[in-house]
Amino acid sequence: MNLKLKTNDLEIIKNHAEKTYPDECCGIILGYINSECKTAVEVIPTENVWNTEKGNFTKNQEEHNTRRRYAIAPQVMFQTQKAARNRNLNIIGIFHSHPDYPAIPSEWDRLYAWPEYSYVIVSVENDKADELNSFCLDDDHQFQGEEIEVV
Repeated sequence: MNLKLKTNDLEIIKNHAEKTYPDECCGIILGYINSECKTAVEVIPTENVWNTEKGNFTKNQEEHNTRRRYAIAPQVMFQTQKAARNRNLNIIGIFHSHPDYPAIPSEWDRLYAWPEYSYVIVSVENDKADELNSFCLDDDHQFQGEEIEVV
C-alpha cells in the first residue's frame, strides 16, 4: 500500500520539523483508506507534549526528552478523530521528525506504533528538513517501508 500526499502536505511537515528543531515535531494526517492506498486530505501539525505526557518512567532524561521522543496529547487525538469523522475522514497517519538522525523508525517508534497508520518520518539536519520516508506496521508488528506518492 502507498501513501498519497500533496506537495503542500510535504511542505507543512518539513516546515513544522524545521521550526521545532532541535526537538522532534509531530502531527496528524487525516484522509481515507481504500484497498489500494491511503490518501491524505489534511496534515495537522501538533505540539510535542512529551515532557508533560510521559510520566516518570524513564531514568535517562537525556535520551527521553523532546529531542528524542514525541507525544501528541490524547485530547488532541480524540478531538481530531471526532472532527475527522464529522467530515467522513479518519486519522490515517502520524508524522514526526528525527533531529540529526535518519528518517527511519527507532525501536521506540515501533513499540508505540498503531496498526494501519502510516508513520511519516522526516530527518532534520542542522535546521534543514532532509529525507522523508513513510512506514506501516505489518502483521508481526514490524515496520515496512511505504511508498509516498506525491499528487
